[in-house]
Amino acid sequence: MKIADIIALLESIAPPSLQESYDNAGLLTGDAGWSCTGALCTLDATEEVIFEAVQRGCNLVVAHHPIIFGGLKKITGRNYVEKTIITAIKNDIAIYAIHTNLDNVIAGVNGMMADKLGLVYRKILAPKEATLKKLYTFVPVAQLEQVRSALFEAGAGHIGNYNECSFGVSGTGTFKGGEGTNPFVGQPGERHYEQEEKIEVIFPSYLQTAVVRALRTAHPYEEVAYDIVSLANTHPGIGSGLIGELPDALPETAFLKQLKQAFGLPLIRHTALRGRPVKKVALCGGAGSFLVSKALAAGADVYITGDMKYHEFFDANGRLVIADIGHFESEQFTIDLLAGILHEKFPTFAVLKTALKTNPVHYFVD
Repeated sequence: MKIADIIALLESIAPPSLQESYDNAGLLTGDAGWSCTGALCTLDATEEVIFEAVQRGCNLVVAHHPIIFGGLKKITGRNYVEKTIITAIKNDIAIYAIHTNLDNVIAGVNGMMADKLGLVYRKILAPKEATLKKLYTFVPVAQLEQVRSALFEAGAGHIGNYNECSFGVSGTGTFKGGEGTNPFVGQPGERHYEQEEKIEVIFPSYLQTAVVRALRTAHPYEEVAYDIVSLANTHPGIGSGLIGELPDALPETAFLKQLKQAFGLPLIRHTALRGRPVKKVALCGGAGSFLVSKALAAGADVYITGDMKYHEFFDANGRLVIADIGHFESEQFTIDLLAGILHEKFPTFAVLKTALKTNPVHYFVD
């Protein structure tokens, strides 16, 4: 097992191209070509977690938060970031971070939060624009199904909860092979007319390499004619936050008690209750104040997130309840998510969850 194998799996679920522009997900220390002795999953890659990885025989730490976020000009051990990097390098520990790219897929961080609350009818709260592309290609009728199936197998043709979506229209293609060509049909130097079908399929931008490779492999022509265009459409499974519904509406206090129990919270900071039942719930793991307006627009009764500032609570404006459960608390189940992904694919490989609680925030509850 190589570290590269683990990275490939993680990036097939949360491609690096989906991370936000300010983020620094990816391999931060180590070499993807190393043989992997074990993977330790954590929310934060602190120095203590690196020591834990050494003790437990893991040379890969898979973290949600990147330990290197801004640029490092010196590594002298003057702060926790530099200490962690030094310790990781000295002990040949690779650190891989999977951050906002895991936030931005519907089955990622926010999906785990929704699981804990039993939300149904889930949708992305703020879908990302311009994450889709469309492929147009032209195929001889006899080879139509093999090409179409190859495109579907590569991940093209998904629209919402539907897959294998495509459009085709028949027409006549022409071509004339030049010197040195070996056309699939027709003769070099002669114009050839061929009944072809134009196929159109949509695919996520990050799959372009795989989709084009599948097209070229399955298509019979020496030179494959195709066009790829970027779309302004949003991808229903990619974006920030999540909104769903409770199976049954609950009174606000009953819902807050359920939230407190499900996430093991010592307390919940929230805006004034409105005296209305809770049915529609919006959420965002980590710092999610930027999505309050989206939660309002979506008609959420409650919006759950972390790191809300004092003045940001006023944005609820009596139209929903904002519940700040803490940054760590909102993302704590990401450790289970990462371990579950790896264990399902590599059941005999050593995938461990950190035994350390890396939350730097403590609460005094008398």
